[in-house]
Amino acid sequence: MTETTDIPGNDLELLRTMRSRNNQSWHAFIRNRTGMTGMLIFLLFVALAILAPWIAPGNPSAITMNILIPPNSHYLLGTTAEGQSVLMQTIWGTRSTLLVGLSAGALATLLSIIIGVGGAYSGGLVDDVATLFSNIFIVIPGIPLMIVLTTYLHHAGVGAMILVIAFTGWPFGARVLRSQTLSLRSRDFVRAARLSGEGTWGVVRRELFPNMLSLIIANLLGTIMYAIGAEVSLQFLGLGNINTVSWGTMLYWASNYQALLNGAWWWIIPPGVCIGLIGGALALVNRSIDEISNPQLAMSGRSKKRRLRRKLA
Repeated sequence: MTETTDIPGNDLELLRTMRSRNNQSWHAFIRNRTGMTGMLIFLLFVALAILAPWIAPGNPSAITMNILIPPNSHYLLGTTAEGQSVLMQTIWGTRSTLLVGLSAGALATLLSIIIGVGGAYSGGLVDDVATLFSNIFIVIPGIPLMIVLTTYLHHAGVGAMILVIAFTGWPFGARVLRSQTLSLRSRDFVRAARLSGEGTWGVVRRELFPNMLSLIIANLLGTIMYAIGAEVSLQFLGLGNINTVSWGTMLYWASNYQALLNGAWWWIIPPGVCIGLIGGALALVNRSIDEISNPQLAMSGRSKKRRLRRKLA
């Protein structure tokens, strides 16, 4: 651990402020109604994914003779053109979609940290190569690249889809983390940690990561949203494994069977609402983290609300 006596006064005060803010962030998040609302919605979907075999036991892909039945007391969300329960498919689809979203988001964030933070802290040729690599991937459009890769893989399974989405989803986060690392690397408390004999990993883990935690979490949430949207898009286009049950494959089969033309609105709305809810929930959590890590943003938001109240009054 860095000795505080080796750190100049200004940076010592900055270091104490950063660590105090990190210690208070969790309590501030709990008190933030916006963030807690988003977190509760997200955790509800996680619970649905984990408890799917108990909440909706059975095979969600089982074909029956109850074709295109509107919502009723027996089938709460109706049935598909093959007699499958839309409610069962929506619940089980949560598991597949969240698995891809969380896994690809976590892997893409890890790549962002390795390339962005590692390159910026190392500096020199390593940083130049990492920056060039990031710029190349930022210039290449992500969705077309994913389509090309998944088309080449031909009906990519869950594992392949996670790798494809993570492979195309890390560059922006790497650029943001690189900028923050370059700012922190020049601080005196980081230099003091190196001079005291702290290794590279020790400096990154004890000095850089705690002061970048909110930015890393925000990047993770944004990448998860991107991954969920990408998974749904690829499955809707039929580029994934269409035999799996996910929100994307539900929309794919609904489109194939012309659900809207047949008036089967109940087949399309549930997965669409779920995608919107989980995207909105993650956006609310991300917004609350921004407000906690940037008090000026929260103050700006409150002043706008006060002005709006005055106008309405």
